[in-house]
Amino acid sequence: MSFKGWRKWFEKKAGGLRAGDGRLGKRTGGQRGRQSGKDNEAIEMRILVISDSHGKNDDVKQVLEQVGDIDMFIHLGDIERGPEYIRELAKCETHMIAGNNDYDINLPDSDSFMIADKKVFITHGHRFYVYSGVEHLRQYARDNGYDIVMYGHTHMPYLEIGEDVTILNPGSISYPRQDGRKHTFMLIEVDREGEFHYSEGLLKSSLRDLYKGFY
Repeated sequence: MSFKGWRKWFEKKAGGLRAGDGRLGKRTGGQRGRQSGKDNEAIEMRILVISDSHGKNDDVKQVLEQVGDIDMFIHLGDIERGPEYIRELAKCETHMIAGNNDYDINLPDSDSFMIADKKVFITHGHRFYVYSGVEHLRQYARDNGYDIVMYGHTHMPYLEIGEDVTILNPGSISYPRQDGRKHTFMLIEVDREGEFHYSEGLLKSSLRDLYKGFY
């Protein structure tokens, strides 16, 4: 396969969430282009969710520039440095929590808040044994009336849309561990009818770094 053909194949494979793709749940909306949520009158709110940047704030800056205007920014822990710098970059409502590597950062271990009419709980996940699955998180959400639960820690993207609880992990933008080692984040868009649309994003610089070996 030629390089151009290989790149086209890879970018197609590295696109959005796909139904039946192992750890990923069904797709309920496509990723939009830069600032598309603000340009599309049907979209009321855009939320960027990232995790496990591990001090690589250049990656945080890049993903914020890549997705364009957002209304809320969520970081699910293992920040390691610069939370105030990240807040300044985001320029919107921001929710950040501490991960198991955030020893000297004054952030809560978890947080809860509303997105539209949904009650949201965020945690890094290590206290819920997420390497063994999401059963503890799912039960915690049901016991406490949460509609959406977000976690990190595993460095692997995950989306489960249930009738009562949605559970998601955006993966890691800096040190991915899933097959293909894709540097991922997640976008959530809420439309005027209050429907939530989830899509996976790929950090563009990770593609450029991969292609360097083929020039």
